[in-house]
Amino acid sequence: MSSWILLVASGALEAVWATALGRSEGFTRLVPSVVFFAALAASMTGLALAMRELPVGTSYAVWVGIGAVLTVAYAMATGEEPVGVLKLVFLTMIVGGVVGLKLVH
Repeated sequence: MSSWILLVASGALEAVWATALGRSEGFTRLVPSVVFFAALAASMTGLALAMRELPVGTSYAVWVGIGAVLTVAYAMATGEEPVGVLKLVFLTMIVGGVVGLKLVH
C-alpha cells in the first residue's frame, strides 16, 4: 500500500479517535472509549508505517491536518459546532497546505 494512502487513512482515523475521545466523557462511556483506543492504535500504527518512507515533518503535518479538518467538518455536520464562513476559509487553507505538501514531496 502506498505510504500516502496509509497516511491519509491514518489521518482519517485521527478524526475518529478525537471524536470518540470527546464522546467518551472522560472514559466513563464504554463504547466511545473502546472506539477511541482502537482508532488511536490504528492511526498511530499507520502514521509510523508511513514514516518509513515519508519525512517525519511532512507526515505529521499531513496527518494532523487531515485529522483536524475531518474532526471539525464532522462536528459542523452534526451540529455540534457552528458553521462559519471564516471557519470554512481556514479549513480550506489547511486542506490546501496538505495538498501542497503532497505536491512538493
